Amino acid sequence: MKEIDKLKAGLEYCYDDEEVDAIKQNAIKNCRIYNSIDDGDRQKQYDFLCEMLGSVGDDVWIAKTFSCDNGKNIFIGNNFSGNFNLTILDVKEVYIGNNVMIGPNSTITTVGHPITPKGRRDHLAQGSEIRIGDDVWLGANVTVLPGVTIGNNVVVGAGAVVNKDIPDNSLAVGVPAKVIKEIENDL
Repeated sequence: MKEIDKLKAGLEYCYDDEEVDAIKQNAIKNCRIYNSIDDGDRQKQYDFLCEMLGSVGDDVWIAKTFSCDNGKNIFIGNNFSGNFNLTILDVKEVYIGNNVMIGPNSTITTVGHPITPKGRRDHLAQGSEIRIGDDVWLGANVTVLPGVTIGNNVVVGAGAVVNKDIPDNSLAVGVPAKVIKEIENDL
């Protein structure tokens, strides 16, 4: 199996493989272009996101500086706001619902690395998709780790590290993030 095929299958793969690295280099180039677009030209930003990402709903905006690993594995619904310094490591798919806000300096990462030194020295990685529901607010400096699903109507407090699924209608905080209360869905 080629490394790119292993990556797509969710298996361990070598992240510095030429074909895998070419995807990342293209994403770096696209992020550089996106981040160079005038802040006042929201339409040009939106149009470029539509080209760069897997799919983009209506009324989607991402502040500078935006970084990603692929771009084509990011699927964003309607009414999305990603604040300053958003990083989405989309080795695998990231699905973001409607009416989602992500605070500054947040990271969504679908990729992890081995805990063994040999695996890290061999430049191995493995990806797992992430799903974020509708009406979600991730506060500043939130990190979402591989394989996590965040339900609908969820608030994740600033600085939290989400390493497990969070059910609908929840407020989660801390490291690791824990649900501390149910929140009302007033829709």
